[in-house]
Amino acid sequence: MHVLHASQRDHQMIYDVIGIGFGPANIALAVALEESGFSGTRLFLERKQSAGWQENMLLPGSDIQNHPLRDLVTPANPRSRYSFTNFLHENNRLFEFLNLGITFPLRQEYAQYVRWVAQSFSKWVRYDTRVDSLSVDDESGSDGPVFSISTPSGVYKARSVVVAPGRSPNIPRPFQHLLGPRAFHLTEYNARIEALGPQLAEGGAIAVVGASQSGVEIVLDLARRFPRAEVHSIIRSYGFRLKDTSPFSDEIYFPEFVDYYFNASPSGKARLNAELRSTNYSSVDGDVLHQLYMARYQQRLDGRDRLYMHQNADITAVTPDDERLAIDVTNHISGHASKIEVEAVVLATGFKNFGRGGKEELVHPLLLQVAEHLAIDPALGVGVNRNYSAQLRDGARLPPLFLNGLCESSHGFGDAGSFSLLALRAREIATALREITQVQSPCELEHV
Repeated sequence: MHVLHASQRDHQMIYDVIGIGFGPANIALAVALEESGFSGTRLFLERKQSAGWQENMLLPGSDIQNHPLRDLVTPANPRSRYSFTNFLHENNRLFEFLNLGITFPLRQEYAQYVRWVAQSFSKWVRYDTRVDSLSVDDESGSDGPVFSISTPSGVYKARSVVVAPGRSPNIPRPFQHLLGPRAFHLTEYNARIEALGPQLAEGGAIAVVGASQSGVEIVLDLARRFPRAEVHSIIRSYGFRLKDTSPFSDEIYFPEFVDYYFNASPSGKARLNAELRSTNYSSVDGDVLHQLYMARYQQRLDGRDRLYMHQNADITAVTPDDERLAIDVTNHISGHASKIEVEAVVLATGFKNFGRGGKEELVHPLLLQVAEHLAIDPALGVGVNRNYSAQLRDGARLPPLFLNGLCESSHGFGDAGSFSLLALRAREIATALREITQVQSPCELEHV
């Protein structure tokens, strides 16, 4: 009798749903599918060898930026066994954690929590599986077209797909042809900086581009790790801005705000974006800003300035040679031009949203082969319905496609890579998938 291996079965069946990516967004979806009683077939494809979260930004002492109860499940199901509180209980750390008296958990511990939840769904996940393309197959499905998902190990088929690859890194134009060991995005920070360690330990210089929270955290980390190296912070603003942590502003992370934002006109969305930008973008927590200011002050007291701030700075060119990068910088207020020579550059320059602006993309690269079927606004990018499904062009035949974590331009700040509304978004997508597959739940969520 011939027995099919799991990988062979994967490629011979049509799944009800396949999730592309198994980071926090689709881990939360896996929880929501289980707890809602979804009994259709499902699979998740993840390019990394194991589950994780922000592995390259787990810096010593760094914390998360959301309330710990805004985890993978609690806002949708406070009784869930997959909550952060239960994670602490199961790992015998609940009382120690409570005794810390901190508002936000350490990033390292939250990453452990994400991995802990992911382990419960290993049977549904194919790790070390890179998705190369997503296309439509009109032949395989008896009830209509299905998705064809190409990977190095073969092709997977699905009646619906949930795309959660994370947003594309925003790479400033002067660095786009230089990406690698000497110029890299913050998502590669820990891995890349380890290789540069021996060189920076002896001195040298490194630059950090960007005025985000991550940018300041990286500047601090570099100054601590490599006290003999110069650290150059390059930002377009005059100074680092304090994050807006007003409880009134933070109501943008209420579910009601998602409806408010989604139903706003394009001009209304633009006005909200401008008004609320400092709640999430190009702004820094007060304690982190204080650490940086104190570090610079301490260096000046000691007479050993190694932290350099380049404010109101436009990067006009980057020239590599065999050993260093020369960064041409112009102050857009004074007009003063200067050159900074460094061994490497860390790009703390954020991520792209849907749109046509300089930091936006009309279509995520993973959607390029199905883009002809999608309703794409020339200014706003891919159209998205309230339940996070992609809008289709008139007459298009495309199976249900959901965007999990790519919808800030349509759904607001809670979709900007934050945990804040992750659980509720996952529940909405799970509900839509149940309706699509016409699978009835044996139990309601609140009774799980």
